[in-house]
Amino acid sequence: MNILIHPDPVALGATAGSEAARLIKDAIANNGRAHIILATGTSQFETLRQLMSDKEVAWDKVIMFHLDEYIGLSDQHPASFRKYLRERFLEKVPALRAAHLINGEGDAAAECERLGMMISAHPIDVALVGIGENGHLAFNDPPADFDTQQPYIVVRLDDQCVAQQFGEGWFKSLEEVPREAISMSIRQIMKSRNIICSVPDERKAKAVHDCLDRTVSNLRPASILQRHPNCTIYLDKASASQLKRNT
Repeated sequence: MNILIHPDPVALGATAGSEAARLIKDAIANNGRAHIILATGTSQFETLRQLMSDKEVAWDKVIMFHLDEYIGLSDQHPASFRKYLRERFLEKVPALRAAHLINGEGDAAAECERLGMMISAHPIDVALVGIGENGHLAFNDPPADFDTQQPYIVVRLDDQCVAQQFGEGWFKSLEEVPREAISMSIRQIMKSRNIICSVPDERKAKAVHDCLDRTVSNLRPASILQRHPNCTIYLDKASASQLKRNT
């Protein structure tokens, strides 16, 4: 695991997005296609913007999966991650070879099985992720399941996660935030050949310290990234403000 600290979120996103583009182009050059995972949320704004600005990425050779989606939320709701990806990514790049979005409106167990079968056939080259205010990775809130082999699982959101989603402005009230979601599992994320983790903002500083300075624990889910051989954490000065690890 490598840690890079930048002066602000724009610089963070420029570096992280450029590296993501490079890795995607390398995968296409070596294998004829690239398989990627995209995260959502405010932490990904600048990274995605930079990634999409690279005109040399052959998007028609890219297969995309995404990390998580609320259960029971319409894809027209402002907080829907399907809506986020369609508006902020899929509509802005040439047609991908395939985009596998999570549908949380039907049978959640069946959706986990459907997605699990697909992603198992497509080893991931590049995963773009973030770290939540509670240290979660995707919607794997503490204590996260570090053992399940299922690629996608149904999870329950803890109170801190619910407060973050409301605080970021996606919902009109705490009560409106769904309490369950479909999430990519920890083990599935860790199978990715390369992980780019973008974490801007001072409100993430404690989680960054807990997950990167302290030992690996399912009480600090993103701490598992310490064990990934090709993971780079992109921070800005604010999110790195409590970090003690040498970088």
